[in-house]
Amino acid sequence: MMKNCFGKLFVTALITVFMVMTMPGAGLAADVIKLGVAGPHSGDLASYGIPSVNAAELVVKDINAKGGVLGKQVELLVEDDVCKPEVATNTATKLLSQKVDVVLGHICSGATKAALGIYKDAHIIAMSPSATNPALTQSGDYPNFYRTIASDDAQAKLEVDFALDVLKLKNIAVLHDKGDYGKGLAEFAKLFLEQDSRAKVVLYEGITPGAVDYSAIVQKIKRSKAEAVIFGGYHPEASKIVTQMRKKKMKTIFISDDGVRDDTFIKVAKKFAEGVYATGPKDVSKNPLTTVANEAHKKAYGTDPGAFFLEAYSATLALLNAIEKAGSTDYAAIEKALRSEYVETPVGKISFDKKGDATGVGFSMYQVQNGKYVEIK
Repeated sequence: MMKNCFGKLFVTALITVFMVMTMPGAGLAADVIKLGVAGPHSGDLASYGIPSVNAAELVVKDINAKGGVLGKQVELLVEDDVCKPEVATNTATKLLSQKVDVVLGHICSGATKAALGIYKDAHIIAMSPSATNPALTQSGDYPNFYRTIASDDAQAKLEVDFALDVLKLKNIAVLHDKGDYGKGLAEFAKLFLEQDSRAKVVLYEGITPGAVDYSAIVQKIKRSKAEAVIFGGYHPEASKIVTQMRKKKMKTIFISDDGVRDDTFIKVAKKFAEGVYATGPKDVSKNPLTTVANEAHKKAYGTDPGAFFLEAYSATLALLNAIEKAGSTDYAAIEKALRSEYVETPVGKISFDKKGDATGVGFSMYQVQNGKYVEIK
């Protein structure tokens, strides 16, 4: 009799536990959409990664206030990769261990490439607001990768066309930082220059990232008699090279990329930044959603948004919209939604092609004028 009583109590306890676990609000982890945010949140390139975290926070706060996605709240899982490939693999693995559903990131092309294989094996979609290396979408190796920014071949073409058609230059030095992003862009620039009979590449060389002194390469630029430098890389190296060029009274024009079109470059190079050209995402300030996003940032953080903020805001919207349209976090369903559904974002009304590139986005040329980057019309 005592044995049967214990048996009934045990069964009753199991039923009670089951009912508690399946009640609305119980088992919170099963009732959230997990959005990973990966990028450099510390170190020299943090100014590229923190705006994406801010963008995700703002979008998620707004969506959660309206009921979330598929009736579930969205949870952010933020991980720092310092823009280094060797760290990015650990970052990706950590996000997977937290059972992330989709990933916003990474930021730098090298770090993105290092992480993508890990996400691919786990059937997780990653969308970058800034990784522009063409091979990330064009190689076909990463069908799980999407981005809300145009690729470097378009960026390099704009730089070369601007140098030849607008500035009427002939002798050009092409430099890069040896990374996936910088070297990839420089290779395209060199290719486009060599295909044009008006141009001559008088110097092509890689530099060592993080070096304190670039006087040797500056001297090579001077000896080459280059009218301009096209540099593929990021602002820490660019600011040092430009500063050393100007201190040597060199008037050589400096043209770079969206890795340099950041206010941090101006803050570091100071007066020597004046006149520098850099490509970056097209100005979308007239888009009403851009105004909403920028004002939300100022209200929440007390500052203007930084680099790739709008692209990250748009990527967050696109990812969460795809999950809503797909009706689940299933990889194939999200993939189908990304390629078939359009979503209104600060960078425009976008969808994604078969390669994972956003439709309708592109680059413009900017120049530092009176301490600010101004779009060249």
